[in-house]
Amino acid sequence: MNDLTRYARTLAEQARDASRELATTTGESRDEWLGRIAELLEMRTDELISANQQDLELAREQGLSSASIDRLELTAERIGGMSSALAEIANLSDPIGEVISSRDRPNGLSVQQVRVPLGVVFFIYESRPNVTVDAAALCVKGGNAVILRGGKEALHSNQALSRLLVEAALASDLPAHAVQLVETADRAVVGELLVLDEFIDVTIPRGGKSLIERVASEAKMPVIKHFDGVCHVFVDVAADPQMAQEIVVNSKCQRPGVCNAAESLLVHAGIAGTFLPNVASALVERGVSLRGCAATCELVEAAEVATEEDFGTEYLDLVLSVRVVEDVVAAIEHINAYGSRHTDAIVTADPETARRFTGAVDSSAVMVNASTRFNDGGEFGLGAEIGISTDKFHARGPCGLRELTSYKYVVEGTGQIRE
Repeated sequence: MNDLTRYARTLAEQARDASRELATTTGESRDEWLGRIAELLEMRTDELISANQQDLELAREQGLSSASIDRLELTAERIGGMSSALAEIANLSDPIGEVISSRDRPNGLSVQQVRVPLGVVFFIYESRPNVTVDAAALCVKGGNAVILRGGKEALHSNQALSRLLVEAALASDLPAHAVQLVETADRAVVGELLVLDEFIDVTIPRGGKSLIERVASEAKMPVIKHFDGVCHVFVDVAADPQMAQEIVVNSKCQRPGVCNAAESLLVHAGIAGTFLPNVASALVERGVSLRGCAATCELVEAAEVATEEDFGTEYLDLVLSVRVVEDVVAAIEHINAYGSRHTDAIVTADPETARRFTGAVDSSAVMVNASTRFNDGGEFGLGAEIGISTDKFHARGPCGLRELTSYKYVVEGTGQIRE
């Protein structure tokens, strides 16, 4: 057993032991922990910013983009935002012990389906330090121990935050290893942890496609994930043109670099002649490059000819593929062929068309007359989220507090035996 293998196993064993302790803690003690973290964030703001400066200096030396540096930076305002997020999570009802369903059997047995923690979560994520606190808060609020593997760019920031999380745990009578940070930048440690399914119950990767593919390939335990966000907006012949234009522009432009931003626009042939030139003008005005089918290029001078690859691409940028389709059936076929089962929207005033679309499009969230950008835990009223899943088991869509739980059956009897 080499040092890295031993290190990974120690983290996993400690997390398993901590998860068993957490399963018996009260919601009040976990909420107390959240409150103490918020207090420490305020008290140690200068210390956290100082640690973050080390990461920022290294990032600049390594030539990271301005966007990456912005995601990495901690400011007093952002630390205050982390405290606010903790308060929101603390205000969520405690899921552990919730009776999901119950029934009394003819033989007198009382059968209850009771919500319980998943156990140990291995969370791999990008460089934003605020994710460290959000993920830890959600996991522990749900009674889970968590092993955090943040980006190497944020190591000093995450170490400083991790110390606060542990200090708060000890002060709240929670196990010290409820939250553990992987403190080596060696990528091989991820592979070591992914095979420890006897200790780790689920892995959640949040990052680029290559990372998620690696995790899905190597993990011995279940993985909650999404690979791509190839999201569509279909504008039906019965759509209100002004509403449709606002939804398309918001879905694409409000924040183009995120997984629930629209990457493809489908327009019913019955309104393409009037709608497409107008929406194209609004998009181009905001810097969007359009890549369209032949019918689109005839109607929109600014559009480039789209390739087959364009229709299945997650651009994460101000680029949008556009196709004119004959009807809702053609739109559904296109989405199911090229989409990634993340978020897809229809704009229509026809309830039957909307019903057909929502029933046939196989995505984690299907929006009717609303922007794709709403597929988000906070916007759905779940509080914070640890990611968005395009899987079907065990969680789908935004993964909030309840998606970090499972259930068990608790059966109470009065001495019954089976004949």
